[in-house]
Amino acid sequence: MEYMSPMGYQPVYNPALPFRNPIYGGLRAGMSVYIQGEIPHHVHRFCVNFLCGQMDGADIAFHFNPRFDGKDRVVFNTFQSGSWGGEEKKKDGFPFHKGKHFELVFFINPACFQVNVNGSPFYEFQHRIPLERVESVQVEGDVTIQSLSIVGGGGGGGPMTTPSFPSGGMMPMPGYPSMNLPAMGGPTYNPPVPYYANIPGGVMPKRTFVIKGFIPMGSQMFHINFKTSNGDIALHFNVRLNECTVVRNSLFGGAWGREEREMIDNPFMQGQYFDISIRTGNGRYKIFVNGQHFCDYAHRFRELQRIDTLEIEGDVVLSLVQF
Repeated sequence: MEYMSPMGYQPVYNPALPFRNPIYGGLRAGMSVYIQGEIPHHVHRFCVNFLCGQMDGADIAFHFNPRFDGKDRVVFNTFQSGSWGGEEKKKDGFPFHKGKHFELVFFINPACFQVNVNGSPFYEFQHRIPLERVESVQVEGDVTIQSLSIVGGGGGGGPMTTPSFPSGGMMPMPGYPSMNLPAMGGPTYNPPVPYYANIPGGVMPKRTFVIKGFIPMGSQMFHINFKTSNGDIALHFNVRLNECTVVRNSLFGGAWGREEREMIDNPFMQGQYFDISIRTGNGRYKIFVNGQHFCDYAHRFRELQRIDTLEIEGDVVLSLVQF
């Protein structure tokens, strides 16, 4: 069963389709749904449905339906009281391609579902059914889902802090100048790289940092640093595409320590999306990539409250950072 942590819902990885994920308490403005996946070569069509219930035959507040039939297009609609509403269609700028990875984001705004594909605005679908009636999100059809995340659901450790939006209540668009020092718990969408953020209270145990993004073709490397105010680096997580490895290390007093490179598999590839989750414990960081445990890194810097800066630099495109 899906459940909520202090930062929101736990992501779901590699689900078998058709798949339905509950949205406890109903959908609300300020939430977002992230879907990372891949389009197979045999694709005909797939859909994402925001359902007003958990059962088959439930009303559909938003039906998002890419179709690959020689007239590639995306169809948008609602299903209510046993009948489909009036279709809306978009043919130009079709963003899905056979054999390619994609990232699909649904920003839930007061007036509409705002859809971004691969980091760019794609469509706005005005609400026809009240948001609070939506109880689940469903994916089915010819598609492979790598991860599905619901952001902004609150729960567990208290309400989430929603990010500041531009005027009109819309979510930030790519290129919109995100805050470099986001509030604790608030997601930052499409932040520029290099990215720097203050970590209020430091890297305390039972804290989770989520970083979603895309590795462009030709990328050489990028890194994630947990730093102190005097420049020490408690954790340096360095993805090196040019060496097909991921290096972990620490920097104290200007001197690097012993590198750790051990790994069973390298999940980072050019042209693909990734989902990194770094969880802090009393004795170590536990690092997950695309839902799979990647490595542990024992604390070399014990004063966790002094680790107050998150830094991300290099050849990478970020879509979401949250902690």
